[in-house]
Parts: sequence; C-alpha cells; structure tokens
Amino acid sequence: MWALTVAAIIERQGRFLVVEEPDKVTGLPVLNQPAGHVDPGEALLDAVVREVREETGLAFTPRDIVGLYPLKAANGRDYFRICFTGTVPAEAEAIPEDPEILRCHWLTREELAARPLRSGWVLRCLDDALSGRRYPLDLVADIRVER
Repeated sequence: MWALTVAAIIERQGRFLVVEEPDKVTGLPVLNQPAGHVDPGEALLDAVVREVREETGLAFTPRDIVGLYPLKAANGRDYFRICFTGTVPAEAEAIPEDPEILRCHWLTREELAARPLRSGWVLRCLDDALSGRRYPLDLVADIRVER
C-alpha cells in the first residue's frame, strides 16, 4: 500500500527552506523539504499547507506542482510524494512547531547537496523545480464523496 506524502519547495533569494530532522533509522540529523503524510480525507493542498506550518511555523501559499515521485524506501514501504512550489511571507522567520523538527535552514542547492539528506528525492525535486518544471494546481482534482 502506498503512503501519500506532500513536500514544498520554497525559495528566497537563491536559498531554499529545508528542515533538519532526525533520520527514522539512525537518529542522525538529515535535511528534507518541509514534507509529511496526507491525513485520511485531507485535501492535498490542505496537507501541504499544514505540513509547512507544522514544520516551519510559516503560512505557505502553493503555486504549482513540480512532480509526482514514487519511492520504495529503505524501510520497505512504498511512498508517493507530490511536490509543490510556493511562497511564504517575505522576511518571516521559520520556527518549527513540530517538536521532531530540530531547526530550519535556508540553503543553496550546493549547500544542500553537501549535507546528509532524508532521501534522494530531496535533490531530485529541487532540481526539477530549478529546471522550470511546473504543473497547474488543478492537475489534481480534489474529489470528495458526498453522502
């Protein structure tokens, strides 16, 4: 069974907002985009806005979809990541609300590539965004079952 996740690429003056969190296996710090699981019944846009707020304390406005990324993780689980670009308020300071997030950083692509990452999808999503890959938000319809 797939675990559906969302991630956000947020750029400010050539630097990208990332979160530092403990690796689930080793406990060592790794970097990731603000990202997380979509809750049952939660809309994708609501999920990415929530995850950015929880992990950075910032209000996120999604702009585009960068891509869809299936991943067979080292833990044997299958994940399906939907990566968004968007903005946060200018000059706002990132302060995590989630106690599992150690800190937030604004890093260049080169700085990010030189640090331990949560997965290979961190740079892949960033590189896809840097290459200009963008899809409209309505690529994914939010269909809800009415009773």
